[in-house]
Parts: sequence; structure tokens; C-alpha cells
Amino acid sequence: MENDIIPAFADLDFRLPDISIQQLVSWGASCCMMFGGIVPFIPQYMEIKRTDNGEGFSTHVCLVLLAASTLRILFWFGHPFELPLLAQSIIMFVTMMALIRLCTNVRALNEISTVKRVFTDFDQRYFWKWSRFIDFCQFMLLFCLVSGLVTYVFINNVYFIEVLGFLAVFIEALLGAPQFYRNYQNLSTQGMSVQMVCFWLSGDTFKTGYFIVKEAPLQFTLCGALQVIIDLSILAQVFYYRNGPRHKTVIAKASMSDEHIS
Repeated sequence: MENDIIPAFADLDFRLPDISIQQLVSWGASCCMMFGGIVPFIPQYMEIKRTDNGEGFSTHVCLVLLAASTLRILFWFGHPFELPLLAQSIIMFVTMMALIRLCTNVRALNEISTVKRVFTDFDQRYFWKWSRFIDFCQFMLLFCLVSGLVTYVFINNVYFIEVLGFLAVFIEALLGAPQFYRNYQNLSTQGMSVQMVCFWLSGDTFKTGYFIVKEAPLQFTLCGALQVIIDLSILAQVFYYRNGPRHKTVIAKASMSDEHIS
């Protein structure tokens, strides 16, 4: 009996499959693409959680990434691309919803006003400034349903699909724009995680290179380069505002000068 079993096992090949260095690098790059996008938000998430203050972070960053991720997922149905890029969009969507939930809870703790702003009021003055997390969920559900329905109707239209793909990556390319504007309004980068922006820069640089190597659609490469430029602009703000809001200082000096002259 034993003599019959041994030859049977002897025919099995227990050798590990040959894996080249190139394959390992490719798998590593794919993992970085899937999860690397959420890494920059970990320091910001921890900062908000530690201080119970999210004023320095623009939640419109989350809106940009939620919209971009949704459109990119829909783009995949009309123009399939690398699966790691699709997975990245899904992971990013979930992460942004978690960050919005934290910011909403923190704002509720610090808000003095008892007036609740809800999505169903349809008041554009308070768009994306709602008091409850469920309102953000309702908006994203509506956005997904409408954009999904439109994509379903025009799924066979090549021009529509290409424009959809461009919109997806162009919106994502503007990721840093709300943060840049928030810093400009505050004349300060206080409350913003510099680590987050540094991660943005390194991630966007890697991502743009990945797009080029993997020959992703041209929209991806162009908008990746735009993201790098915006990241560098935000880091320039950190340097510019390092000694405080310079514009306010200039205005104050000008005001004192006018008083002295009068």
C-alpha cells in the first residue's frame, strides 16, 4: 500500500514557481498604487483626532477625491485599465468617507450653533457644510446614481467615455486646490499637516511615473503632472507663511504708516 502512495506523491511538483525580480517590482508597484494614495491622509487623520480640531483641513479635498474616484470607477466600465488603479479608486472612496465622518463628528463637538444644516434643505450656501454624516452619504449616493445612469446610457459612445476619463483624473489633479485656497484665505498653513502634503508630492510623482511606464491613458499622465505642480505650490506656501501671515503684517504696517502721515 505504501509503495503505491509514494510513487503518486513522487509525481507531484512541489517546486516554487519562478518569480523574476521584474515581477516582484511590478507587484510592489501595484500594491503601492492601491494603498499609497491613502497614506498621506493618515497624519492628517491622526492630527484631527488628537486635537479635536479640523479647521486647518479643507473637507473639499475629500469632495474632490470622492467625485474623482466615482468617475474613475465608471470610466473603467467603458475603458478598462489596470486593476490596481480601479482598486485604488475604491479604497480611496472608503477612506475619504471615513475622514469626512471624523471631521463631521469633530465639528459637531465644537459647534456652538444649534442650527442643523442638512442636505435636503438644498441650500447652496451650506453645500458640503452639513451637520450630519448621513447628509454627506445622501449626496454621494445621489451623485453615484446620476453619474452611473448617465454612463449606462452613453456607455457605447467613445467620445463620452474619453471625456469621462479626462474629468475623473482632472478632478483628482485639482486635489490640492481647495487646500491651497484655504491656506491663502487663512494666510497661514497652521492646522494643515505638512507631512500630508509631502506624501502627496512623493505619491503623485511615483504615480505619474507609474502611468508612463504602464502606458496608462494619456489623461492620467497629464493630470498626474498637474498634481505634482499643485503639491509644490502648497509646499511653497509653507515656506512663505513660515513666519506667520505676511500679508496681514504688510497691511498692518501700511495702516500704521497712513495714521502717522495723517
